[in-house]
Amino acid sequence: MDIGGLIPYPSGVDSWSLAIDAVERCLRAGIREFVICGGARNAALIEALARAEAAGHARLWRHFEERGAGFFALGRTLATGLPCAVATTSGTAAAELLPAMIEARYQSRPLVALTADRPATHRGRGTPQAIDQLHLFGGCAFDGGLDAWDGLGPLHWNLGFEETFETGNEFFQDLRPGVFDAGWGAPDVAALARWLRGGPAEGIAVMLGGLEPSEREEVFHFCRELGAPVAAEATSGLREALQGLVLHDADRVLRAHAPRKILRLGDVPSGRFWRDLETMTGTEVWSVCRNGLPGLAREAKVTRGPADRVIRALGAIDPAGDALDLLESNATRADRITELLERHPDSEASMVRMLSNYASLGSGVFLGNSLPIREWNLFAQSRRPVMNVRANRGANGIDGQLATWLGWSADSAASWAVVGDLTALYDIASPLMLHQIVAEGRVLVVIHNRGGRIFDRLPRLRGMSPRAIECLTQPHDADLSVLARFWGMDHLRVATADEFDRFDPAAAGAVLLELAPDADQTAAFWSDWDRMDDGA
Repeated sequence: MDIGGLIPYPSGVDSWSLAIDAVERCLRAGIREFVICGGARNAALIEALARAEAAGHARLWRHFEERGAGFFALGRTLATGLPCAVATTSGTAAAELLPAMIEARYQSRPLVALTADRPATHRGRGTPQAIDQLHLFGGCAFDGGLDAWDGLGPLHWNLGFEETFETGNEFFQDLRPGVFDAGWGAPDVAALARWLRGGPAEGIAVMLGGLEPSEREEVFHFCRELGAPVAAEATSGLREALQGLVLHDADRVLRAHAPRKILRLGDVPSGRFWRDLETMTGTEVWSVCRNGLPGLAREAKVTRGPADRVIRALGAIDPAGDALDLLESNATRADRITELLERHPDSEASMVRMLSNYASLGSGVFLGNSLPIREWNLFAQSRRPVMNVRANRGANGIDGQLATWLGWSADSAASWAVVGDLTALYDIASPLMLHQIVAEGRVLVVIHNRGGRIFDRLPRLRGMSPRAIECLTQPHDADLSVLARFWGMDHLRVATADEFDRFDPAAAGAVLLELAPDADQTAAFWSDWDRMDDGA
C-alpha cells in the first residue's frame, strides 16, 4: 500500500489504518515533533499521534490557528535542526500553512505539512471543506512522497481520510523511530577557491547573514584567516565575536568604497548595501548559503550547502587583508554613532542600544522584520557576544514572527524577542501558546511607534499624498496593556531612557516590554544620521 505524496489512498482502506501507517512512516523518517490543529477530518491522525506521544516516540504541541501553528513548527526546526510537522484538517485550514511553507522554502527548513483531505470523490464538487489540496503549496514544498524527500526544504503530505473511523489496538510500543539526515552532498568548491585566490589586491569584503550554530565556528576562523573587512548581521552570531574585522555602519562604508568582490556567507543580509549590489555590476558577488539562491536578480555565483562544510572543503586559504583600508576609521565611526545616540537618548535607535544591553544577558534574541533587525544590526551593543540570535529572513515577511520565536525558544528561559507593533498585532493568537512552553524570564519587546515606521526610511516613498501614507503605514491606537492581559503577560511601558530603571530582567514570568520612543527625537536622530558621512 503506497500512501506517500499525492497518490490516492486505495479504496477500502479505513482511516484508522491510514493514520497509523502515516504516523509510523513519519517516526521512521525521524519526524518526532508535531503541532496539532484539530478538526473532525484529521481526528484519526490526532488519535494516532497521541498514542505515539504516550509511547514516548513523539512530542505534541497544539494550536487552534493554523497559520501560527505553521510558524511555531518552523521555529521548532530552527531550534532542533530536525523536522517538525503540522497536522491540519481539510479546506482553508490547510491553506493557512502557505506563509510558513514559503518561509521554510527560502530557509531550507524541514517543515512538514500533514493536511487531512476529504475523499477524492469530493474534489471539484463544491462540497463543504473540500478544496483541491493537491499541489496546494505549488513550488514551495516537495510533494513527491516522504520516502523521496531529501529534507532540504518543506514537505507536503496530503492524507485523504474517509468520513468515519474506528480505532484499533495499535500503541507504537515496539516501534523504533528513525534518525533524520538531511541530504547535503559534498560541495563543489573548486571554482569558489579559484575566485577567492584571484585579485585580493582589488578588495574583498565578507557579508555574514544568518548562520546556523553548527556553522559559526568554521566561519569565525575563516574570517580571521582571510582578514578581510566583515559586515556581520546579528543573526550570524559573530557580530560581536569578530571585533576588529566587523565594520560599523557597514552599508554606508561599503557603498562609498565598494570592494571588487563580496563573499556572502549565510542568509541574505538585511542591510541596504545588499540591495545596492543589484546595480553595482562592477562588484562580483559569490554566495554560500543553504537554499542555493544568489539573493540578487543580476549575475552572481552561488554554492549551495552549510557554510561550515563548504569552508572545510576549501582547505587552506590565502589571507586577503583590508586592501581598501575600510577598517582604518572603524573606531572613529563607532564613537560617532555612540555620540549620536547619546544626543538623542529617547529616540528609537538609542532605546534599541539600551535594550540590547539587557537582552544580551538572556538566552537568545529573536529579531522581527523589518525595522527592528536593521536597528539592532546598526546600534546594538558590541562588547558582549550574543551568539544565539534568530530571525525569519527567508521571505522577509512580518507574519508569524511571534509564533516562530515561541517555537524556537519553547524550551528556553529568559528568551527575548524584539518586534514592531504591527508585527505583534499581526500574530495576535500565537502568544496564547505561552502556557505550553517555558515562560520564565521571557521578554517580548514591542516597539510601539503606532504604525509601520520602516516606510519613513524608504526614499522612494517620499512625496506620497497624506492619504496614501496613511494606507501605507497603518497608524493605530492599540493599547498594548490589553494585549498583555489577553496573553497572560506582565506589562511595562518605557517611554524614556530613564524609565529603563523600572525594568527587572530577573523577574519571573513573561513580560511585554513596550518601548514608546519619542517621535521628535527619533526624527531628529535619523536626520542627523543621514547627514553623517562614512567617516572613512
